[in-house]
Amino acid sequence: MDERINTPAVEEQHEMTQAELSELLQIRRDKLTALQQAGRDPFEIVKYDQELYSTDITEHFEQYEGKRVSVAGRMMSKRIMGKASFAHLLDYKGDIQIYVKRDDVGEEPYAAFKTMDIGDILGVTGLVFKTKTGEISVHCDSVTLLSKSLRPLPEKFHGLKDPELRYRQRFVDLIVNPEVRDTFIKRSRIIADIRERLNAQGFIEVETPVLNTTASGASARPFITHHNSLDIDMYMRIATELHLKECIVGGLEKVYEIGRIFRNEGMDATHNPEFTTIELYQAYTDYHGMMDLSEDLISHACMLVNGTTKIQYQGMDIDLTAPFARVTMRDAVLAKTGCDFLACATDEEARALAKDKLDMTFEDKTITKGKILAEAFDAFVEDTLIQPTFVIDYPVEISPLTKRKPNVPGVTERFELFIAGHEYANAFSELNDPIDQRSRFVQQAQERAKGDDEAMMIDEDFCLALEYGMPPTGGIGIGIDRVVMLLTDSATIRDVLLFPTMKPVG
Repeated sequence: MDERINTPAVEEQHEMTQAELSELLQIRRDKLTALQQAGRDPFEIVKYDQELYSTDITEHFEQYEGKRVSVAGRMMSKRIMGKASFAHLLDYKGDIQIYVKRDDVGEEPYAAFKTMDIGDILGVTGLVFKTKTGEISVHCDSVTLLSKSLRPLPEKFHGLKDPELRYRQRFVDLIVNPEVRDTFIKRSRIIADIRERLNAQGFIEVETPVLNTTASGASARPFITHHNSLDIDMYMRIATELHLKECIVGGLEKVYEIGRIFRNEGMDATHNPEFTTIELYQAYTDYHGMMDLSEDLISHACMLVNGTTKIQYQGMDIDLTAPFARVTMRDAVLAKTGCDFLACATDEEARALAKDKLDMTFEDKTITKGKILAEAFDAFVEDTLIQPTFVIDYPVEISPLTKRKPNVPGVTERFELFIAGHEYANAFSELNDPIDQRSRFVQQAQERAKGDDEAMMIDEDFCLALEYGMPPTGGIGIGIDRVVMLLTDSATIRDVLLFPTMKPVG
């Protein structure tokens, strides 16, 4: 008998009525009841000696051939052939075949094994050998049921394919789709590698508050909650920036934080309401230092998980070999549109140029030439930047936390990194002039008062900190989720978040 995984959940994968599913669920529960009544409740087992993973054996067969081993995992297939059976166990690192023979395990244990279901978690001991077909296997002398699966898994030849169901039931997705497990293992390795490289350069990891009394450090709409004891509204953080720069003021000259950020905004292929970033700040450097650092982190992580810096992302060939291209926003827009907005003598002239040459119109009749430049970049340039490119020198109007570029009016020392038409990093030569910073916060507050709920609030604590003096500093924020998407060829941010935000069913 060849027992395969049934599919209860996805209609297109297997036609199963609710009655059939209910019958399967009842059968499994009846089996559990029988085990419990016989004094063999699998849920009473508290420990099992898992000596090896499957890949320890399959990748080092010569070392383990003929030796007795102990492995454990989830049974993903079972083939019963009279007095002997084959099955496959899936563990954290891979899968291995087991061979269970009545004469070796005993008649009663063999009969018990035959009643076990796909999805049950087993522990087995036995000798390592190769079958006649050359498959590395464990010839079992004992089989222990460690946990009873009360619900059937999706059909093994198709797996769990419905995206909505995959994200809602990630636990099943991880079981039946090996490539999904691989993505999240790579995610962990990428984050660990970033930490290791920063720590080796003298950075320290710190933790800053998730709940704040102001929403600042980025242009974003915050989530608002209420602190009952203090009877105040609080904001889930939209950035870690200001607290980290306060650490720089305090003399912690190289700091970073990897953590969750929360923004009450739209959802699409690259946006989730909560996401992971790394922000880091280094005293006595500038945005050029941040370019060098981000190149190193991303290129090295790519080499770690892919073995090369030349990859494919969604059909596009991407070369992440450092150094990356660098172009000013002004030159990038000029090359694509023929328009040099910063050369316009007035904002009115820039608005007229945008309308005449690019058919751009604006609801805000007072929009500045710097903002027009940024909007033209978004409209005509961003999605054309396939190879990694640092777009540098942003208008001051859209960079309220950035130091002005010397001798270039209206421009700041800021860059964003674009790859495959999307932003991956945002970095500044950090503004450390407390007077200038306060004036820009005031400007943001005015924008907020006019209805821009993404404009920053004035952070009085940060303004106070700057008055004590912050050294010249370079800072950067990198979207961890997007980097993982890129390095694992994942089409959507939901593919790299274990538990993405989902609308409740019903």
